[in-house]
Amino acid sequence: MTRWLDAATDPASPDTRLFAKLIAERDVRRELALLGLQPAVWRALLGRHFAHAPAQATPPVAVITGEHAEFVRTLHSLLLTHIGAAVHADDAACLASIIAHACLRPDHLWRDLGLAGRDEVTWMLTRYFPTLVALNVANLRWKKFLAGQRALSLGLMPGPAPGCPGCEDYGHCFPDLR
Repeated sequence: MTRWLDAATDPASPDTRLFAKLIAERDVRRELALLGLQPAVWRALLGRHFAHAPAQATPPVAVITGEHAEFVRTLHSLLLTHIGAAVHADDAACLASIIAHACLRPDHLWRDLGLAGRDEVTWMLTRYFPTLVALNVANLRWKKFLAGQRALSLGLMPGPAPGCPGCEDYGHCFPDLR
């Protein structure tokens, strides 16, 4: 994360710090493709937040097909309907992509994103998608909640995100699907 903050245009910005953390988590594992950002979107994100970064190679784009691609596309679209007024719309679109792709991985959302815990996910979602967060009145785990809201927005029954079955708490969140 330090390397990314050293390249930041404004390292004190909470948005820049968030993106530095999210990018660093994938960068350290050489998994930038798992962010799900298209090359032009990646370059624009770097231009907004990390203008002092050395010329970064465009990360390869993860190719997702079938139901997973549909899940990512529709969750991304749902998130974009809840963008908060205090954030840059292009940053929100990047974050929506990063979150949707993280839901494909088999752990708690905070771990899949490389954040310190549920509180950081709550802060991030509240900052970027506040009206969606307000709907989580049952205080569901974020990945379960997002997958459920996505399903409801499509007129489907709520169910797990694609990565949920691999999580240690799958039976806790979805006892009827064990």
